[in-house]
Amino acid sequence: MTYQETLDKIHSFQKYGSRLGLERMTRLMELLGNPQERMNVIHVAGTNGKGSVCRYLYSVLQENGYKTGLYISPFLERFTERIEFNGLEISEEDLARCTELVLEKVDQLISEGMDSPTEFELITAIAFHYFSEQEMDFLVLEVGLGGVGDSTNVMSKPAVSVITSISFDHMEYLGDTLEKIAVQKAGIIKPGVPVICHVEDETAASAIVRIAEEKGAPVYGITDIAYQIREMKDSGYIFDTVIQGTPYEGLAISMMGLHQIENAVCALTVLEILKKEGKVKLDKRKTYLGFQNAKHNGRFEIMGTHPYIIIDGAHNEAGAEALAAAIKNHFPEKKILMVMGILADKKIDKLVEIFGSISDEFVATEPDSPRKLAASVLCEKLQNAGKQCIAVPDPEEACGYVAGLHQYDVILFAGSLYLIGKVRGILGYEKEQSASIL
Repeated sequence: MTYQETLDKIHSFQKYGSRLGLERMTRLMELLGNPQERMNVIHVAGTNGKGSVCRYLYSVLQENGYKTGLYISPFLERFTERIEFNGLEISEEDLARCTELVLEKVDQLISEGMDSPTEFELITAIAFHYFSEQEMDFLVLEVGLGGVGDSTNVMSKPAVSVITSISFDHMEYLGDTLEKIAVQKAGIIKPGVPVICHVEDETAASAIVRIAEEKGAPVYGITDIAYQIREMKDSGYIFDTVIQGTPYEGLAISMMGLHQIENAVCALTVLEILKKEGKVKLDKRKTYLGFQNAKHNGRFEIMGTHPYIIIDGAHNEAGAEALAAAIKNHFPEKKILMVMGILADKKIDKLVEIFGSISDEFVATEPDSPRKLAASVLCEKLQNAGKQCIAVPDPEEACGYVAGLHQYDVILFAGSLYLIGKVRGILGYEKEQSASIL
């Protein structure tokens, strides 16, 4: 198969929707020889922050000489972003080859009378097979949705389980209370495997602790870990903290938003527990370098500075509040234009309320997704909330429109990652064009 044929084949599985449950995935992995059982997996769940925590861990482990894989979702610009090994995305050729092999096993699965896997299950199986071919020390594995029935939840003994946060999202699948959502995400907890938990809601945290105790899994709660910020600037933060008795002084991170310090503290705790368990040896200088070099595209990412052009995939209530706090910390009293596009299945009124605390001026646009909320509908909701808004449905036209505006200090693109990926590609292309002209 060509690369495009491979993508078309993978995406053809979208028709099977999103169905939680491990029966299909368990059998598919058996047909592939259960490669996931031979991997040192750092399994990361959570409503928000899991992608950033994964990036910190991936960067630090590589800097310390560990051959490390990374599986994340969704992608921003290229499908191959989802599967990385030692700093390189899976090649188009390897993706095609691994997909063909896994599809053979899918045919066998269906011939046995089982339902077809979903698209995400297929991609996860492809990733596991690809990683099994590498000489890999660790796999940093991001949960797709929830935990209990997520297709990543097929190994019996990961190295460590991580739950980065619990807030409202995907409630049609995970439940309508934080406790119910926590129970779903706690499904990644395995007997005797350490759990690092950064969950602030007491009811949700108690549910996780209860499940961990039932499985004999030690829990390391980190919400009370103190840190002191030394320096805050447009290129990141420098802070001090103490993790499991180990001092980290003057640790620098380049990811923006004060919530990224908490994500870094979560990642540090994971590393310290792995060290305590004898699974890693860390050089402090290399660890500091790993944190400083860690990047997570599309999360408070500054694409330009005159004016500041920022993109952020804040698509749920907690993410929007973190973005609002970051903007207020870094750009107080600045004139801000927000370009917003979200999916129709989100808590629209709540997102309008939170984003409305950032600015009074908006451009409503649409994510590159069949689940998009129409720009006209979003614009009307913003206007009803007392905001100025125009609707520009096409993201490329929205980028062109704001490019001609010079009265703002900050132009902030926010909402669905499907929008942010599209916008990042457009802005990146424009940046390259400007550079080539110069």
